[in-house]
Amino acid sequence: MWLVLLEGLWLKTKKPVYMDLYNYWVKFFAIVFGIGVVTGVVMAFQFGTNWSEFSKFSGSVTGPLLVYEVVTAFFLEAGFLGIMLFGRNRVGPKMHFFATAMVALGTTFSAYWILVSNSFMQTPPSLESGAIEIVDGAVIVKDWLAILFSASLPVRLLHMITAALTTATLIICGTAAWHILRGNRNIAIKKMLSMSIVILFFVSIFQVVVGDFHGLNVKEHQPEKLAAIEGHWEPSKDGEGAPFILFAIPDQENEKNDFSIEIPHLASLVLTHSLTGDIDYLKKFPKENRPPVGLVFWSFRIMVALGFLMVIQGAWGMWQRRKKTLGQNHGLLRLAVVMGPAGLLAVLSGWFVTELGRQPWLVYHMMRVDEGYSFIHTTTDLTISLALFIVVYLVLLIFGVTYLVRILRQGPHSTMIESNA
Repeated sequence: MWLVLLEGLWLKTKKPVYMDLYNYWVKFFAIVFGIGVVTGVVMAFQFGTNWSEFSKFSGSVTGPLLVYEVVTAFFLEAGFLGIMLFGRNRVGPKMHFFATAMVALGTTFSAYWILVSNSFMQTPPSLESGAIEIVDGAVIVKDWLAILFSASLPVRLLHMITAALTTATLIICGTAAWHILRGNRNIAIKKMLSMSIVILFFVSIFQVVVGDFHGLNVKEHQPEKLAAIEGHWEPSKDGEGAPFILFAIPDQENEKNDFSIEIPHLASLVLTHSLTGDIDYLKKFPKENRPPVGLVFWSFRIMVALGFLMVIQGAWGMWQRRKKTLGQNHGLLRLAVVMGPAGLLAVLSGWFVTELGRQPWLVYHMMRVDEGYSFIHTTTDLTISLALFIVVYLVLLIFGVTYLVRILRQGPHSTMIESNA
């Protein structure tokens, strides 16, 4: 989407600075795209090798969704990626822009189908709804619309796409800030900083709003997950409301928190929009149905803390931009450099909340994790398989990060003089 914006602005204004930035970031995108394809394909194989029982149970849902992703997302990306990367001098400017837009659309389709599949695991339609049936231990879909637009999908899709935009923007902003701190202040870098600050300001605030709606959705459809996020073991006293626990060390074995620091009424206010509203608590659910509380509790707080730092960075940057001093305040620039990878950390933390918070269920309230793996494999088999995946992924990570950092350190070259910025 960043590349679409840059090329669109170049077509409209003909200012070389936008094409300079496009040519710089398209190299970064190409490497990330390649890593994503190689690492993502593995998951489809694991459905058969490591999770065969899960595939037997829900293959009628996840199988078609993978096919739909290939037909829509992969075909678009495969058809236009070559033009985007290598066709600059072989097709017209508008056709090249169209190719870039189609690749962006393909990646968005990919996000949609992946989240449809994951949302089925998080909030599947109930058997009472008639949208699905279970026949001979396998799910049979009766209403595909209930799968394609499940109870949690809209807000989760919006939350994830906004998170991806924020992640990219932070990397762009951090790269520009790093170069400015090193004395490189060419037009392309200053334009990159200015554009990324504006985008960050709006998407970070929007993400806070979407996150609030996401929390309300979890409260309605996955109460055990919400209870682990909030870390409340006991119900709140009548009329007092539930506090928001800023810091605590959850003790799952003894069903209590150690060293708890709380803000009175805040959890009730956020989740019920009332100071005295009741929220679900962990002891309400059987022990065997509770997720790992400590991991979910802290992953959520890391994500939220990083999210508010992003809002602060965006607001600070907009203030500096309004004063026409953007790029001169070393405090903001250092913050931008430190926050460069913050989007990645926030996304990982968010997925830890999502997946660990669903435990012990593989398909929420339908199939447990210990019912879904391939029983034919021994613990040794699965350990070896996992170890090989880790080794391959680490090799890809090392080589990928090495090349990406090399690109970031080079920085964009500007062919534009100062007066034309």
